Order: sequence, then structure tokens, then C-alpha cells
Amino acid sequence: MVIVLWIFISLFIIGVLICLYMFKKAMENNLVNHRLTFSNFPESFGEVNIFFISDIHRRKVSKRLLNQINKQVDFVIIGGDLTEKRVPFSRVEQNIKELVKIGPAYFVWGNNDYEVDYHSLDALLLEHGVSILDNTARSFESPSGEKLILLGVDDPTLGRDRLELALFDSEEDGFKILVSHNPVIHKKVKDTDNISFILSGHTHGGQIRFLNFGLYEKGALHQFDQYSLLVSNGYGTSGVPLRLGAPAETHLITISKEQ
Repeated sequence: MVIVLWIFISLFIIGVLICLYMFKKAMENNLVNHRLTFSNFPESFGEVNIFFISDIHRRKVSKRLLNQINKQVDFVIIGGDLTEKRVPFSRVEQNIKELVKIGPAYFVWGNNDYEVDYHSLDALLLEHGVSILDNTARSFESPSGEKLILLGVDDPTLGRDRLELALFDSEEDGFKILVSHNPVIHKKVKDTDNISFILSGHTHGGQIRFLNFGLYEKGALHQFDQYSLLVSNGYGTSGVPLRLGAPAETHLITISKEQ
């Protein structure tokens, strides 16, 4: 009986230690740096710096994270699931305030964003100067007339994405970056769309992985013939605030012309 009790206590302690480790991984403030070059990137833009954060959910955006950014950011892109049900709007507003401090911010809707009063969320984003890319596009022109185009689609998980509308809203010529909460959008991209880079999240990298197996693939940068696709593990968590094998992450991306 005593041996059984000690086994139970030992297993309990091991379980607690594992949970504490997983909680620590979920609360990390990892900033992953990427330097990407594209042959069709407009040289007159020089380098463009993007801070990408997705799947914040219930987390508070940490100043410790943002203090790691040591260069000017041209775009802050919030890749959906900024919030979810039962998250106080005061926390969401504080997160928005922190993010807009480091650069012009752009947002696409995620599936969990629709769990809250999304009209109020829409108003809150606009109040703080965040541009919402809901099947729309924004074009930016360099002094020499070359163009960079940022496209965003509404959440594909809920079938709200209309890539054709975003493309219709964009300039025909220019370097195109597409933002979508769910990476499944890449299956709808055609070669003729001339999209060069896609940013997404949603999967949490599986969030909890055992022996490198999870519900989803671990976040990564994927190279296809016509475009690159970045799938982020995301910053927050869904369900339980635990991670294993897919640490929390955000991204600082520098894009320039391939020499």
C-alpha cells in the first residue's frame, strides 16, 4: 500500500512539473527573425520590416516582447484571433495600444474574433487607427512609382474569405503580400494572382505535440513555386494555457530584393 502511495505521489509531482513546463512554454515571448529576398520585390522600397503576431487570444502582449524589436517597423500585422469569448475588452484595448506604438497596424479576422461582439471589436480597432483588411487591399507606392500591395481576407475557417474581392481591390501590378488567419487560403491562390508572400496562423503549431506529432504541423516557413507561406505557432493558446513542442512565437520579417 505504501509503495502504491509513493508511486501515485511521484506521478502527481511529475505531472505538475510537466504542466509547469508547458505553461512556461506557452508564456514565452519569442521573436523569430526572418530575412527574405524575392526576385520581384521592388528595389525602390529598400528593406521592408514587418512585425507579425497572430492568435493572441487571452494573453497580454508583453513589453518584454516588443522591446526586442530593434529596428523601424513598417507594418504591424495582426493575423487574427486577437481575442476570444470571455476576454475583457479592456485587455484587448491595451494589447492594441501596445501594438500600434511600434508601427502602422493592420488586422484580419480570425474565427475566435467572432465569438465576441465583433461590431464593438471593429469599432475598437478603428478607434486606435488599426486598418481592417476584410477582403480588401492597401497599396503603397515608392517615390519611383513601384508598388507594394497588402491584401487581407476575412476568416476562411468560417467561410468568410473572398480572395477575389481582395484581388479586385488591389492594383494589378505590384509586390503582393496576402494575410489570412487560416493558412488553408494558400490552396485558393492561383499563379495568375501574382501573390508572392502569405502570412497566417490559426494552427498554433499543434500547440501540444508528442514525439513531434500534433493536431497540426508545427509552424514554419514553406516555399512554393510562386510564393512563400509563413505559418506561425501564434502567441497565445486555445483551450488550456499550455504548449509542448510548439513554443509561442511572433515574427520580425525583413523583405528585400534578391541580389
